[in-house]
Amino acid sequence: MKKAAIILLLVTIFSAPTIFAQGPDGPGGGNGVQRHVAFLADKLSLTSAQQTQVTTILTSAEANGTTVRASMKAAHDSLNTAVQANDSAAMEQAATAIGSLTAQTTLARAKSDAAIYQLLTPDQRTKYAQMQSDMGRGGPRGRGGPGGAGDPGPGF
Repeated sequence: MKKAAIILLLVTIFSAPTIFAQGPDGPGGGNGVQRHVAFLADKLSLTSAQQTQVTTILTSAEANGTTVRASMKAAHDSLNTAVQANDSAAMEQAATAIGSLTAQTTLARAKSDAAIYQLLTPDQRTKYAQMQSDMGRGGPRGRGGPGGAGDPGPGF
């Protein structure tokens, strides 16, 4: 059991740089907020006023996410150092920090989803919920995460 936990921990550690190296614009460059707004505008037929409001919501979420991403990188670096030193207490502390930061990210994304949802018409809300379900989330931030399959960008 310990061997499996260590392997899982090492896989997480070594995949983290790839996940977090994408930066605020995600893979492929360009502005992630603009891409996301365009995606939602296309799928939900957003009005120009809705697009402006969604842009504001996602821009704010992205700005706040930058700080959390930096903290997450530091926590993963600490975890990697602790693993290499075989320091169980430091591993536990870093893992706890990563868990807390993950919870903060999940809550921030849920709040962004809720703010966007409030801007939508009943028909748009139905489409939005269906899009989330199709992406395997089962609702706002149910499953999946940043960079996961079908993830169109920040705040979705």
